[in-house]
Amino acid sequence: MSEKSNMSRRRFLEATGGAASAVALTGTAVGQDTTEGGNETAGDGQETTTGQAGGGDGGTLNLVNSTMTTLDPIEATDTASGVVIQQLFDALMNYPFGEVEVETLLAADYEASDDFTTYTFTLKEGASYHNGDEVTAQDFVYAWERLAASENSSRAYFILESIGIQHETDDEGTYQPGTMAVEATDDYTLEMTLAEPFHATLPMLAYTSFAAVPEGFVGDIEGYDGEVSQDEFATENPMGSGPFAFESWSTNDEASVTRFDDYHGQVANVERIHWNIVEDANARWTYITNQNADYFPIPTQFYDPNLLSVENTDDSGRQTGTYGPVDRAGGETLGYIGVPTINAFYVGFNTDSVEKPARQAAAYAMNQQDVLEQIFKGRGEPAYHFTPPSIYPGGAEAYQQHAEENYPYGFNETQLDQARQVMQDAGYGENERYSFTMTVYESSDTWRDVAVLLRDQLASAFIDMNVESAPFSTLLERGRNGNLQAYSLGWVMDWPAPDNFLQLLNPPQTDTSQDAPISYTNWADTEAASQAEQAWQTVQDNSAPTDEAEQARNEAYVQIEEANWEDVTFLPTYHEIDERFWYDYVNPPEFGAAGPSRQMFNTTEVD
Repeated sequence: MSEKSNMSRRRFLEATGGAASAVALTGTAVGQDTTEGGNETAGDGQETTTGQAGGGDGGTLNLVNSTMTTLDPIEATDTASGVVIQQLFDALMNYPFGEVEVETLLAADYEASDDFTTYTFTLKEGASYHNGDEVTAQDFVYAWERLAASENSSRAYFILESIGIQHETDDEGTYQPGTMAVEATDDYTLEMTLAEPFHATLPMLAYTSFAAVPEGFVGDIEGYDGEVSQDEFATENPMGSGPFAFESWSTNDEASVTRFDDYHGQVANVERIHWNIVEDANARWTYITNQNADYFPIPTQFYDPNLLSVENTDDSGRQTGTYGPVDRAGGETLGYIGVPTINAFYVGFNTDSVEKPARQAAAYAMNQQDVLEQIFKGRGEPAYHFTPPSIYPGGAEAYQQHAEENYPYGFNETQLDQARQVMQDAGYGENERYSFTMTVYESSDTWRDVAVLLRDQLASAFIDMNVESAPFSTLLERGRNGNLQAYSLGWVMDWPAPDNFLQLLNPPQTDTSQDAPISYTNWADTEAASQAEQAWQTVQDNSAPTDEAEQARNEAYVQIEEANWEDVTFLPTYHEIDERFWYDYVNPPEFGAAGPSRQMFNTTEVD
C-alpha cells in the first residue's frame, strides 16, 4: 500500500467537497445547550465486562434536545444528533465521564511503534452489537472505510487528514477507496499506519465518527451491497454497540433509546432515555418547570444567578451545588453542576466585505467582561484568544497573562475613543459613515443582544451596523457561500488541543470560493494572514507527540492568535461554562472539560 500523499487540507477539501464543520449552536440559550448530557466522573463504568452492575428498574430518563439531523455517526456534525449517537455507538476509545484523558472502550489494549506511526489495537472479546453480532476488527476496517469514502461522510478529513492514515490519492488528490493502511490481522487485532505521527491520535479515535459498525451493514461504499440503505441506517436502524439501542425518532418531535442488556460495559441503570425536541426557549422552560425533564440546561433568559449556591469547586474548576428555589417548578431546589468545557464563541468577519478599521473598531468597542456579565449572566469566562484557556499553551494562567499584557484592544474595557480614531484614520466621520451587517441565529436572544450592544457602541465610531437574524442552517449556508459580512458562531472540541480550534484561522481554509471552507472569513493577502499561514505550517510540520514538537506547535499557536488580533478576523467573545440542573430524584452524571455531549448515560439513575 503506497504512502499517503502529503497534500494540504485545503486541497483535500477541494477534492472531496466534504463538510468540515463541527460548529456549535451559539445561542439557543447560550450556556444551556439542550442537546447534551453527561455521566459521573468517578469510577470505571466504561472499562467493565458484559453485564457488570446496573440494569435495575431505572424507569425512563427524560431529557430535552434540539433538532436532530441524522443518527449516522459519519454524517452528523450537530450536537443534537451527537448526544443520541453517543448512546448508540461505541468506538475504540472514550472520554470517560467527559474528562479529556481518553481511555479504552472497545479496545482492551493498544500499543504504538517507537515512531508513533503504527498503532495496534487489541479488541475486547465478546462485545456485541444490538443485533447480537460480535464486534470484530473487520468491522472497524469497514466502518473507517465508510468514514473515508462514503458520500454521506461529513468527517472524512478526520481520518485522512487529521489523523492522516496512509492512503493513495489520484492526480487531483482525491482518496482512492480501499487504499487506507488499516488491517484486521485477526478478529480481535486492528492495525493502522499513519503517514506521519499525530499527537492527538488516541483522542481523535474517541470521536463517534470512528465507532464500530457491523461489516457490510450499510451499502454506501464500494464492495458492499448492505443490509439497509444509508437513509434507513441514519433514521430507523442505527446499528451500534453502545449501552442503549435505538427505539424511535420523530423529526422535530422526540427520540428514544432503550437499555442494551448485553452491553460489554456497565449495563444501564435506566431502562430508557427519552428526548423531547424543543427549540423555543419559552416552551423548553415550561417543559422543564412542569417536571417533564429530569436533567437539563436552563435558558439564559430564565436563569437567575442569585438562585445559585456553589458548595464545592474542584481542581479543574468544576462547580457543584444547588439552584433555587424555583417558583415555576413548585418551589423545588435543583441540583447544579457547572464545568468550564473546551469551547470558544466569537464574532467572525468576512475580511473581503468588512474593512480592517471597522473590524478593529468593533474590537475596541467590545468589553468581553461586560458582555459576559450583562448578557450571558456570568455563565463563562471572557475570551481574548480563540484557544480555550484549559488547552492554551501553558494553561489558563498563561492565557490570562498573555491577554492582559498583549491584547491590543483593551483588556476588560471599552475603548470607544480608539474605535473612533481608527475609523477617522481610515477617512470616515460623521459625513462619511461606514456600514456592515451582523447576522445571528434567529432563536438566540443572547447573541442578538450582543449584536445590538455592539451596534449601539459603534454608532459613535461612525459605523452603522445592521443586525439581522437567520435560521442556523441558512446562516451556515450563507457563510460557506461568502454571503455573510459579520456573524456569531461557536466551536466545541473535536479533540482537546489548540490545533482543533486554530485550524479555523488557517487562511487557506477560510476561502469561501472553495467547496467547504472551515470558517467564513476569506483571510488572505495581508502580513498577518501570511504569519498565520506560516505558523499553521509549523504546526503541521511538528505533529509528533514529542516534547520538541509540542514546543514548536505552542510557539506557532501563539503566533496565530496574535495574527488574528492584528487583523480581527475572529473577535473572541466568551468561553462558556456548561451547566446542568436536575430534580432531586435524579442521581446526576458529572462531566469534565470534554463536555456533556461526549458522555453516555448508562451510570445515571432516576428514582
